[in-house]
Amino acid sequence: MKKLLLHSCCGPCSTHVINVLKDDYDITVVYYNPNIDTLEEFNHRLSEQKRYCDAVGVKVIEVPFAPQEYLDEVKGLEGEPEGGARCAVCFKLRLDKTARLAKELGYDAFATTLTVSPHKNSLVINSIGKAVEETEQIEFIDGNFKKQDGYKKSIELAKQYNLYRQNYCGCKFSKR
Repeated sequence: MKKLLLHSCCGPCSTHVINVLKDDYDITVVYYNPNIDTLEEFNHRLSEQKRYCDAVGVKVIEVPFAPQEYLDEVKGLEGEPEGGARCAVCFKLRLDKTARLAKELGYDAFATTLTVSPHKNSLVINSIGKAVEETEQIEFIDGNFKKQDGYKKSIELAKQYNLYRQNYCGCKFSKR
């Protein structure tokens, strides 16, 4: 079975994606989200991610809170609308790191939970993932996990596991 490093933004988004991929991959979740606006929010989401993964038997790799990495990358894009150029830069930042970690740690492939959200453009995310695949020379498992009621299933699973569901992507700009 191929080893997959799955980038996750939060526990609720990971629920359905893990269910979809678990029969085909040995999954480890990587929690790398420098875009999150406060340490408190970062830790709350991390705690929920770990709690869910513990419940379903999936390992979690934590990457420490590093908001300056995100702020440096999106400098000049602060005024962009949600879903615009700033978001694409953020996706690339997280997918680059996930791919590099996957290679470094001996995984066969990498993926992300980001496409489960109806607020995220799966075409943009998957095209970035494929570009990173080419650059880093490690397979990207693309998907549009919101299809076939994926988002709805993630909400149901989040309720079942009593997971905290935030109402914004995490960055201070999306709070507007």
